[in-house]
Amino acid sequence: MDASVKQRIEALIATSPVFVFMKGTKLMPQCGFSNNVVQILHAMGVSFETFDVLSDMEIRQGIKEYSDWPTVPQVYLNGEFMGGSDILIEMYNSGELREQLAVALAS
Repeated sequence: MDASVKQRIEALIATSPVFVFMKGTKLMPQCGFSNNVVQILHAMGVSFETFDVLSDMEIRQGIKEYSDWPTVPQVYLNGEFMGGSDILIEMYNSGELREQLAVALAS
């Protein structure tokens, strides 16, 4: 991956404790998986920022290499990759997501 793309990705992730790379925006998700993540985070009352990968092909491809995860959306908590839609749904349903968010956002 190009160093400048990696720097841009890291700078984006650093803008918020909870950051989501997704298709569309939190106000207008452009795919069902991105919408799932947005709805979960809204339901939990979590403040988060997003980046629309459809607006930048370098970031769209780069984030997949950065995380070694082939799909979008991708959720980061305090700079650490958590997973995509399926993982967030599982964590939400088990209560693990609430626990991890509470610990991470309290520090």
